[in-house]
Amino acid sequence: MTNQRLTSFKRQLLAVSLLSATLAGAPPVAQAEQGYQLPDLGSTSVAVTTNDEYRLGRAWLRQFRAQTDPWHDPITQTYVRSMLAKLVPYSGVDERLVVTLVDSRLLNAFAVPGGVVGVNAGLFTTAPNEDEFASVLAHELGHLAQRHYARRMARVEETQLPTMAAMLAGMIFAAGGGGGAGIAAMMGTQAAFIQDQLAYSRRFEQEADRVGLSAMVKAGYDPQAMPEMFRTLQKLASLQGGNPPEFLLTHPVTESRISDTQARADQLTSPPHHDDPTYAMIRGRALAMLNQGNPTQAMTVLKQDDPPAAAVSYLQALTDARQSRTDAALATLDTLAKNYPDLSMIPATAAQIAYDADRREEALTRAQRILRISPGYYPAQWVQAQTLVQTSPSRAFDVLRDMSEQYPEDPDVFGLLSEAAGRSGRDAWGQLARAEQLQLQGNIDTAIRQIDSAEKVAKQSGDYAMASRIEQRRKDFLGYRETMRNF
Repeated sequence: MTNQRLTSFKRQLLAVSLLSATLAGAPPVAQAEQGYQLPDLGSTSVAVTTNDEYRLGRAWLRQFRAQTDPWHDPITQTYVRSMLAKLVPYSGVDERLVVTLVDSRLLNAFAVPGGVVGVNAGLFTTAPNEDEFASVLAHELGHLAQRHYARRMARVEETQLPTMAAMLAGMIFAAGGGGGAGIAAMMGTQAAFIQDQLAYSRRFEQEADRVGLSAMVKAGYDPQAMPEMFRTLQKLASLQGGNPPEFLLTHPVTESRISDTQARADQLTSPPHHDDPTYAMIRGRALAMLNQGNPTQAMTVLKQDDPPAAAVSYLQALTDARQSRTDAALATLDTLAKNYPDLSMIPATAAQIAYDADRREEALTRAQRILRISPGYYPAQWVQAQTLVQTSPSRAFDVLRDMSEQYPEDPDVFGLLSEAAGRSGRDAWGQLARAEQLQLQGNIDTAIRQIDSAEKVAKQSGDYAMASRIEQRRKDFLGYRETMRNF
């Protein structure tokens, strides 16, 4: 292997293993609030470029999707996007983020190079209120804003690179659900090297806390929620003994860290308390998903934290829908929608429930009613697209083409686009969309075979413009595969 290839290979191995230690990284951005004197951990002008970070982050996301169970929930995904949109202007992150939800009851959230933010369903069950949930996201954005991935890379290149393959294997196992065992595999490498890296990451954690606190206050969240969330995590760690929450394996919480965060939070102003039921409703969705076989347990956990009555009614509607009591569920949601006319998620939930109950005409009517007021509301767009695929594939194709441009990193949109194209006789488009879905899910070899088939279909039909488009995407796919293979 040439020195150049060896260096590239080492960089790629580091890219994955270091995500396990910091789960961070992002493009150059404005510095944090000047009032916070952040520690000087080294220049951000390092060899790893923002383009490198973007490619590594997107490749990592595809590998991650291939090894974990996604949680497809347009309403929750839109909620997380909206929360990030409130925090981002005050975090220093200057790129469009991609949100991925994970069907896992493990408590975890992460941010990786290129602006990828992930949230496990388990985080909703642990964070009792919106402010504590926001504190975790704000902390992750702090990692992105301060470009911790690139800065850690510079640090590692000053040290030796022992047994990186073992660390890579541990990271892959952890991402696939191995959790503590995966981390343990990485910790089995040379102890001195690991200790040096952990000490460095602790300082990064402190920096991300400070940036996150500043962003929280400016976005209208209570800064006291961050040290409170840390105490919750610390309590969970003590209760679980040798198997702490997944989040703590990469974000260790110490007494000094809690004290530092508490001292800083005490210097900031807490906003007035508000009774917005949105977060509690989203939390109800997560609990309902994680306790599908035991809805009573979902309700019990939700009620433990004294949620707004509207959230309890909302979760009851979800339970009624799951148990085929569609009329009762829709009646509850319609009443809630009248009481909370600004919460689009309530009528969108009703539209999705109508669709799931095979009331397609009603589902379409409900979705389009929302879209007249909020044209870009993704959950309503999704219900409309689902329904049109069944009732009017050509219209669905047009709608989903637009959605694929709005959400180019959403594999579910491309999966539905493939179905709409196939049902409307657009075979080449159907196969191309399916290839896009596969590559977004990390199945790159299958995606390339699919796109080859799409190109053949386009040429056989005489659509050479489409064939040219597919050929370009094939070149892109080959580039994706090269990047992913380096992992």
